[in-house]
Amino acid sequence: MRPVASSTGPTELPRVANPAPPAPTRSGLLTPPRIATTARIVFIVLALLAFAYLARVFVLPVLLACFAAIMLKAPVGWLRQWRLPTPLASAIVVSLFVAGLGFAVMHLGRPAVEWIASAPENFPRLKTKFQHVLRPAARLSEAASSVENLAAQETTKKAQPVEVKDNRVAKNVFTWTGALLTGAAETVALLFLLLASGDLFLHKLVRAMPKLRDKKQAVEITREIQQSVSTYLFSVTVINLCYGAVVAFALHLVGMPNALMWGGVAAFANFVPIIGSILGMIAVGLAGLLEFDSLGRGILPVTVYCLLHLIETYAVTPYILGRRFALNPVLIFVMLIFCSWLWGVIGALLAFPLLATAKIVCDHVPALNVLGDLLAPHEVADAGPEGKNGAHQPSDEPLPVTSLPPIP
Repeated sequence: MRPVASSTGPTELPRVANPAPPAPTRSGLLTPPRIATTARIVFIVLALLAFAYLARVFVLPVLLACFAAIMLKAPVGWLRQWRLPTPLASAIVVSLFVAGLGFAVMHLGRPAVEWIASAPENFPRLKTKFQHVLRPAARLSEAASSVENLAAQETTKKAQPVEVKDNRVAKNVFTWTGALLTGAAETVALLFLLLASGDLFLHKLVRAMPKLRDKKQAVEITREIQQSVSTYLFSVTVINLCYGAVVAFALHLVGMPNALMWGGVAAFANFVPIIGSILGMIAVGLAGLLEFDSLGRGILPVTVYCLLHLIETYAVTPYILGRRFALNPVLIFVMLIFCSWLWGVIGALLAFPLLATAKIVCDHVPALNVLGDLLAPHEVADAGPEGKNGAHQPSDEPLPVTSLPPIP
């Protein structure tokens, strides 16, 4: 406050208070730019989901070929170390992969189809075998059936049977088989092209980057994501195949017929988390009850199956993959239901790889680390960097990147 000269002496001017800032009229989360951005994101997500559902004939072969190419990239690299050209190495790997799938379908799928076809005829045997166990429930069911029959006789008349001749079933089977073979051929062709192209798309991505620093960062992140996804898919496939072999051997030891087929069922069902294992246990339990006369002997196969599944889930897989690939079980179940509704059985197989790939990408991209924490289970998300990446804490220096493509 400064004095002002006057005739009577210096006087002081009154202090003027600074004007208070205007009160916010809108919440920070409801500003027009944020609302517009959220609306665009929701619209894009809904559009992608609609495209994935309507164009599933195109999307499914592409996804299957991409995941198979990432998984088989390591064997192609091993063959290239023997100075084989990339197209030749890719052709050998794809041929062996298709031959192995064909062998599994022909020698393991046929007994499974025969068992499913004969299951309705064999189920009445369960009632005969274990009638003494199910006798109270059978009496209750018979009483309810007699009441329903009495009401039906008083209110309904006998309907005349009508025979309708239609070949719609044959047409549907022919159409489904043709679509399956076409999709399989497209997947195999695209798989070979992806493996034979090598790092072509990575080279193009590097050329599109404007700055040298962006080029190096893009190469490092892409290499790390490819290596992590390839390690995960290849490890899970090997674990499931070994798990199926161990289940087949254990069921053979307990005297279970078609033990090799049930081992293949266990390996295939293990690719579908939670629901696949439950369905596999139910199938093995029913088969054991049908094959053996005593109840104790009948539940022995499913007991062995359950014990091996617990060992694989809580000991073998965490030891091999580590906690880095652990996922939130709630999100796994939600993703499984959603992909099954979106794409059917193939969607159920792709649900877990899609979620694991999303988590790997989020862990390697700093801007998406929050989403990666959301996908991780509770104990891993709270453990910090040490718990996410394994037993040791990574250094702040970037990981070494080998065999980088030339940067123009």
